[in-house]
Amino acid sequence: MCGRFTLHTPPEVLREHFGVGTVPDTAASYNVAPSQMVSAVRAADRNREMVLLRWGLIPSWAKETRVGYRMINARAETVADKPAYRVAFRRRRCLIPADGFYEWQQTGTGKQPWYIRMKQGDVFAFAGLWEHWEGKDEVVESCSIIVTEANARVRPVHDRMPVIIDPPDYDQWLDPELRQADALKHLLRPYPADEMIAYPVSKGVNSPANNDAHCIEAVDV
Repeated sequence: MCGRFTLHTPPEVLREHFGVGTVPDTAASYNVAPSQMVSAVRAADRNREMVLLRWGLIPSWAKETRVGYRMINARAETVADKPAYRVAFRRRRCLIPADGFYEWQQTGTGKQPWYIRMKQGDVFAFAGLWEHWEGKDEVVESCSIIVTEANARVRPVHDRMPVIIDPPDYDQWLDPELRQADALKHLLRPYPADEMIAYPVSKGVNSPANNDAHCIEAVDV
């Protein structure tokens, strides 16, 4: 799964990497948690826009927003068919920028957090879905991160990892006219392990209140 990630890449780098005109005015985060607002890139007419979405997808037919707490991740194997996600998978896909994510390894003394990122520390994009929900007095746009089986780098820590979309595939993933699952499922694969690194970090990351660069510093275990 993917329950925490980081985004501290400078706005000017995000603009260039994702080809957007503006970037939401948000602080760097070393411990992004579910229910928080996260940056997301989606199609807008013939361009791309970066917006803020609540992490935890709320289907348009849901009766209340708290259902989103259970929908921070969508499984790649069932995302095209599961009622909560299938319409968004066909019509409302997005990219969720990140520069690293956390997974927890089960040990004899509890769960040990690990930080996983690209070897060069570059920004990348999770495969995401977004939805528009309207209640009596509230409108919420929300998102979910698609997860798949872990690659060889992540597998010793956890059996799942987020789907990462390569930049050459951004246009295909975001194309709202591309609605056939068979044309997209090849993108829902584990990212190449040899392009990533993973290392243990402080258990302080377990609390979203801890949110600074110390979260991603390596520790001895």
